[in-house]
Amino acid sequence: MAATTTPATAHQDGGDHSAHGVTNTGLSNEKLAMWTFLGSECLLFGALISAYFLYRGKHFEGVNPSELYDIPYTSVSSFVLLMSSLTMVLGLAAIQRGDHRRLRIWLLATAFLGASFIAGQIYEFTSFIREGMTMKTNPASSAFYTLTGFHGVHVTLGIVMLLSLWNLSMRGKLGTDRTEVVEIAGLYWHFVDVVWIVIFTVIYLIP
Repeated sequence: MAATTTPATAHQDGGDHSAHGVTNTGLSNEKLAMWTFLGSECLLFGALISAYFLYRGKHFEGVNPSELYDIPYTSVSSFVLLMSSLTMVLGLAAIQRGDHRRLRIWLLATAFLGASFIAGQIYEFTSFIREGMTMKTNPASSAFYTLTGFHGVHVTLGIVMLLSLWNLSMRGKLGTDRTEVVEIAGLYWHFVDVVWIVIFTVIYLIP
């Protein structure tokens, strides 16, 4: 979609958009690119979830993955990840107020909660492997590791993104005029949280 930036539009949207092109949708190029990227990610995870449904019952050899699931443990891990969306919102609110100290605190808190989720996922994978369920055990285990592993990679990339923003803020390169950068990172982070809700429901709650 062609970008149509006009001085008048940029002025009406405030200083935050002054340095960015604004598309016909009213969104900046950067935010529209993120929405487009997230749309493609929906297709990716949709395909992975469909593959999981196709292979979840194919455990004729080896361990049935559903017999190893620790739903209370994974529920706590999921709660930790969902709480990171709250800290991300608080971080965005902080930079909108010009409170950069609290922005850095909430960015680190969000990254820490995300890292805790990843640590829990690594522990879960390790436990499953000890029980004899590896990637190659059967099609069901392959589908499980592929779906949850891809999501884990996305969370890890989000953590890197958050720590990069924290580093920029520490160096004074993330001023209030760059609020949209934090907002775009927040879009990504909320997306991985919402995707996990779907994955958790599909894998752990649907018989």
